[in-house]
Amino acid sequence: MKKSLVLAMAMALGVTASAYAANPFSDVPAGHWAYDSISKLAAAGVIEGYGDATFGGDKLMTRYEMAQIVAKAMAKGANCDKLAAEFADELDNLGVRVANLEKKADNVKITGQIRAHYQAPDKGAYATKLRTRLFISGKVNEDWTYNGRFQNEQDLKNNNNETNAKDDETKLNWAYMEGKLGGVKVIAGRRDLKMHAGTVLDQTMDGVKATYGKDVQLTLAAGKAVPSVTGEADDRVYVADVSTKLGVVDVFATYFKVDDCGQEIYNVGAALKVAKDLKLSAEYLNGDADDYDGDNNGYVFGLAYKGAKAANVGSWGLYANYFDQPAATYLKPTVSSYGKGDGFTLVRDDVATDGFKGFEVGANYTVAKNIVAAVKYYDLEAREGDGDNQTLWSELVFTF
Repeated sequence: MKKSLVLAMAMALGVTASAYAANPFSDVPAGHWAYDSISKLAAAGVIEGYGDATFGGDKLMTRYEMAQIVAKAMAKGANCDKLAAEFADELDNLGVRVANLEKKADNVKITGQIRAHYQAPDKGAYATKLRTRLFISGKVNEDWTYNGRFQNEQDLKNNNNETNAKDDETKLNWAYMEGKLGGVKVIAGRRDLKMHAGTVLDQTMDGVKATYGKDVQLTLAAGKAVPSVTGEADDRVYVADVSTKLGVVDVFATYFKVDDCGQEIYNVGAALKVAKDLKLSAEYLNGDADDYDGDNNGYVFGLAYKGAKAANVGSWGLYANYFDQPAATYLKPTVSSYGKGDGFTLVRDDVATDGFKGFEVGANYTVAKNIVAAVKYYDLEAREGDGDNQTLWSELVFTF
C-alpha cells in the first residue's frame, strides 16, 4: 500500500504529540498537505521514515511495516481495534499482545503432522506413502473442548485409478468432545482408543471413555470400532482399566469384552525403570471366545532405552519387543499396522487362527526440531501353520 494511504489511516488514529519538532523528512516540504500530521507522527515516534531522512510517500509499504506503525500507535494509547484486527498476524509476529484479539484467536488451534513412510515386507507389496494430518481444537469453555482430525494419505508408488481416487479423499476421522464432569475426565465421540502399549487394542472407536483418579486411575470405555475389529458391523467393545504406581513400578490391569463373538481378554502389565534411561516392561494376557479351543495365554516383553523427542534435536532411542499372543488375546494391536504383509496378517477374520509370535526392534532420532526419523524391523510368524513375514518400516515425521 502507498504511504499516502498509510498516512491517512494513521491520522485517523488520533495520535498527538505534546509538542512537535520540525518535520524531519526532506521530501515533505512545509507546504505539503500532510506536513503537520507527519510532523506530529514523527515526534510521537509512530513513523521513522528511511535512513536517508526521507519519508518515501510514493513507495509501497509491506504489511509488516504497516503493522509496526499500528503497534507504535497502540503503544501511544491510540484506538486501533479495526487496524489491529486486520494486521493481527503481523502484530503477533512482532510480539504485540492484543487481549481482545488473542482471546478469540486462542479459541481455535490448528496443529499438524506429515509422515512419509516406506514399508518393505518380505512377502507382499512394498509401500511408499505420504500421510497428512491436521488437528483442530476448539475451546467451548474452561472445562470442555471440541477436537477433530482431518487425514489424507497418498500412495506414492501405486498409480492405479482406484488408489488415486482414494488419495483424493480427505476424511474427518476424529471428532470428539473432551472435558470434565466433576472429577471425571470424559472423551465422547470418535477417537483412537489405545490402552497402554496397544498389545490388545489400538483402533479408532465411536464411543465414550471416562477416567477418574490421580494416584490410582480407573478408566471405563465403551464403543464401536471403526471399522469393527472383529469384522462384525455392530460389534461393541467394553473396556475397564485400573493403573497405578507401586514404588518404582508402574502397573495396570485391563479387561476387554466384545459382543457377538463373546470374546473376553484379561491383560496385566508392569514397567520398571532399571536404569536412568532404561525401561523394562512385561505383560500377561489371557483370552477366550465362543467356539475357540486354542491356547489362552499370551506374553509380551519389552526393553526401551531413551527415546527421540521432537523438540530436542539429537535425542534418540532404541527399543525391542517380543510377542507371543494367541488369537484370543488381541483385537487389533498396534503391531498390526506395521508388521503385516501378504504372507501373514495379524488382523483376524475369525478366531480359528491361532495368533502370532515374534519380535520387533526399532530406533528413532530427532534430525531437526520437530522432525523425527524412525526405523522398525518385524519378524513375525503364525503360532500354527506356515504364516511368516519379515517387514522393514521406515518413516520421517514432521510436526507443526
